[in-house]
Amino acid sequence: MTHAIYMDNHATTCTDPRVVEAMLPFLGAEYGNASSRTHAFGWRALEAVTRARTQVARILNADPKEIVFTSGATESNNLAIRGALRARAADGDHVVTAATEHPAVLDLVRDLVDHGVQVTVLPVDRHGAVDLGALRDALRPSTVLVTLMAANNEVGTLHPIAAVGALCHERGVLFHTDAAQAVGKVPIDVQAAGCDLLSISGHKIYGPKGVGALYVRRKNPRVILEPLLFGGGQERGLRPGTLNVPGIVGLGAALEIAREVLPDEARAVGALRDRLQKGILARVEDVVLNGHPTERLPNNLNLSFAYVEGEALLLSLDDVAVSSGSACTSEKREPSHVLKAMGVSDDMAQTSLRFGLGRFNTEAEVDEVIERVAIAVARLREISPLYAKARGERGTTTTQHTTRPGGLEA
Repeated sequence: MTHAIYMDNHATTCTDPRVVEAMLPFLGAEYGNASSRTHAFGWRALEAVTRARTQVARILNADPKEIVFTSGATESNNLAIRGALRARAADGDHVVTAATEHPAVLDLVRDLVDHGVQVTVLPVDRHGAVDLGALRDALRPSTVLVTLMAANNEVGTLHPIAAVGALCHERGVLFHTDAAQAVGKVPIDVQAAGCDLLSISGHKIYGPKGVGALYVRRKNPRVILEPLLFGGGQERGLRPGTLNVPGIVGLGAALEIAREVLPDEARAVGALRDRLQKGILARVEDVVLNGHPTERLPNNLNLSFAYVEGEALLLSLDDVAVSSGSACTSEKREPSHVLKAMGVSDDMAQTSLRFGLGRFNTEAEVDEVIERVAIAVARLREISPLYAKARGERGTTTTQHTTRPGGLEA
């Protein structure tokens, strides 16, 4: 290869050059504090923040007054969940979530349990989807909040958030969704979906790191949150502290671009993903697709390669940037909690790779990755006693694709 190929866009995206261009003035001459209301420097900073707030709201079909800027989706998740529980403590102490949520939610609810909050963690099916009947049965009179991600960060499975939102509103329960992976990739309308709280992260959508947003519904119902931080009163007191004007400008610009290109980009990236999937399956035997075959993000491809250790395969791919699991927990050696929740065996979970395609990938890069994956898998299987044993038991050298519990036929 003549250059490195980046296919880890679930972990982070590069900042779009158009976003960088929008940010640059606010990293230089326009350095005003948006809370300074007595001079032009502050007025221009506030104007830029207001414009970004509108840009964020527009892609969600929200009111700009419903957007609270944060440092990212992790903070947004904490503010939404903790803030709602504190504000509605008199109404109950029960939260419902799912086993495949991001650690920003699962680690939080574990801490809540330690402090007396009742939490129900729903199982998922072999595609990584929650059963709506199970969700309905889990709701109690004391349930305050349901938190379910819009799209899974490892296998790309989409939850039916409109159906979840309708169920929650029917029962008078708040609905929060971590939409860090979904916003800008698939259409999200907070009104149609019945979302009361929704988390966004800038660096997942070709914006800068260190900035995000939380949508907080203002009516039908009006959502009240208790802040986690105090001092300064910014963001209606929900997120005090000097506003990150350059980051906020970048977030707004990134979402404005995403809104304009979303349908065409989703089709184009989806076509690249399908090309990658078909190419790998044509060249490599014993490969299993993880996640829903159709109800998934257009840029996600999660595959398990039987008889190949995922870490070894990663090292063999040299300058191809992919992931063996969630990037936020990739330093851990245990199998992905998402794949385990889907019923995938530890052995197969350890063989998985996550490909996250993006705006700047090309067909030539996809074809190069197919070639490199095929070569790397073949080389590793040559030295695998398990693979040699399996081939001997099958008594064949023809290409096969396997099925295993918790997975799909590839």
